[in-house]
Amino acid sequence: MHKLLTQQPGKRLLMLGNEAIARGAVEAGLAFGSTYPGTPSSEISSNLFDISLESDLYFEYGTNEKVALEVAAAAANSGLRSMTVVKHVGLNVAADPLMTLAYLGVRAGLVIVTADDPFMFSSQNEQDNRYYGKLSALPVLEPSSVGEAREMVKYAFDLSEKLREPVLFRTTTRINHSTGVVELGEIPAIKKKGDFPKDPSSYVAIPAVSRRLHVKLLENWDLAKSISESSAYNFVEGEGGYGIICNGVSYNYVSDAVKELDIAGKTKILRIGHSNPMPENLVKKFLAECEKVLVVEEGEPVMEEAVKAFAQEEGLLLKIRGKGPGLFSRLYEFDPAMVRKVIAGYFDVTGKPVRTVDLSDVPELPERPPNLCAGCSHRAAYYIVKQAARGMETIFPSDIGCYGLGVLPPLSMADFVICMGSSVTTSCGFSKATDKKVISFIGDSTFFHSGIPGLIHGVFNNHNFTLVILDNGTTAMTGHQPNPGVDMGLLNLSGYGRVSIEDMVRAAGVRNVTVIEPFKVRKSIEAVRKAIESPGISVVIAREMCTLYAKSLKLQRGVRYRVSSRCGNHRDCIDRLGCPAFYLEKGRVQIDPVQCTGCSVCAQVCSENAIVPVKEQKTGEK
Repeated sequence: MHKLLTQQPGKRLLMLGNEAIARGAVEAGLAFGSTYPGTPSSEISSNLFDISLESDLYFEYGTNEKVALEVAAAAANSGLRSMTVVKHVGLNVAADPLMTLAYLGVRAGLVIVTADDPFMFSSQNEQDNRYYGKLSALPVLEPSSVGEAREMVKYAFDLSEKLREPVLFRTTTRINHSTGVVELGEIPAIKKKGDFPKDPSSYVAIPAVSRRLHVKLLENWDLAKSISESSAYNFVEGEGGYGIICNGVSYNYVSDAVKELDIAGKTKILRIGHSNPMPENLVKKFLAECEKVLVVEEGEPVMEEAVKAFAQEEGLLLKIRGKGPGLFSRLYEFDPAMVRKVIAGYFDVTGKPVRTVDLSDVPELPERPPNLCAGCSHRAAYYIVKQAARGMETIFPSDIGCYGLGVLPPLSMADFVICMGSSVTTSCGFSKATDKKVISFIGDSTFFHSGIPGLIHGVFNNHNFTLVILDNGTTAMTGHQPNPGVDMGLLNLSGYGRVSIEDMVRAAGVRNVTVIEPFKVRKSIEAVRKAIESPGISVVIAREMCTLYAKSLKLQRGVRYRVSSRCGNHRDCIDRLGCPAFYLEKGRVQIDPVQCTGCSVCAQVCSENAIVPVKEQKTGEK
């Protein structure tokens, strides 16, 4: 049985933040879940998917976030508690239905988890999705700990049903990927089937209907404001003239800093967990009792701006600061030491020195930049394209996924990346704006997500570029989740269809379609060369299973390779491929047998035929 299905109320378990959110959803009676996977939210989805295999919960992976939200919206309006899980940039994709769904509302609870990523551990930007709450006039909830995340999810469903609106449940990476003790609650029976009562005047968003629904949304907003005022997740603690307003994980840093600076008797803390709408009266009362206030929030000054507006309305002249020189930055994550330092400087206190561990004699850890795995077929595909395009002036638009790591040397095969699917459409622009050969890269999951419309656009407008679809049979970077092209039979799961990328490409009107096996290097170079020399749009499908995925399915059968004594130490293998299985020993290239997967690409690249299968080692040869 899945551990998140443990039916022992009161039992305490150590959980990842994402596991706690999934458990909270189960305890809330979640019946329908959907997602497009994206770090730092991925483990919520993978846990709910696994739970769905052992319970009455229905959970599915959508082709993109827009699709995922729309299917959940239909389920919620059929009376089923529903959840959609996305990362912060994923909500951009789902923003179109989100804005109008706020007008339509929901009949059962709908919680949209949006996982923000300060410091961009796995993202292309640091956007603060609290602004989506303001834009859509929907409530936003923000947990401060792993345990609270479980509790707050249940509150989110109740709030959604009380307002009959979706609720945004905003986390950050530090909550998603922290571990904490969680106390289990009851798991109720799941309502598996609902019903949709037809009411076009409420659910068909034509202008005449939407004008009236906007009025309803603003009435709901007033109700949401009154609920925020009394929410248990908005509270004041402490006494004194110093005021600190904080949210999310920052609350923990603030609490520690107040203790360490020995200002607990002088400081009041307002923790905001139900952050949109802001509890206006609670904030104004807090401000009236303070001499000066510091707003501590990662990301954008969302609370700070609201707090200053409230102060102005009340005619309060106290000093209120948050972001600015010598204060907090809009960049990256906060940490306890930074928060402590800013609090001390702002309130002009010193406190007791914090004992720190002396690390002066500890050498710095070597940097380990992200890299394509040993045996990754993308490395072979990049090498193949690079060789096929030798002598050409090229532009390489790329996309979001493992293959984005192709930007690193020695491959250096990414020139322009914006967002999911952009490799295809930016190729259209580059092909018209320049005379260079445009060769773009996109993964299989990303192609289904948002690459198809761009390809159709390119065919219709008669653009000229080559699209390389890197089909590794899974959604790899976020943890091997399925996509429409995955063979679900390999996972022993039935009842799924399968969409052929090749058929999809041909159906889009592309006539020049080539399928290669990247581990057959010489043959593939010739095939790719023909494709990129052809006028118009050509598509190359590089088909080879993700090496880690193949290993997990026990389908990896390659023979390990080694460097023989024939090696002249020219290091072409390292300089051209950069596979992490290579290392230098006494100045000579060697292959780590633990990392080697037997893809044989390096053996095909070596001009001296010095890389051979381990089984070919002769007696006495080193």
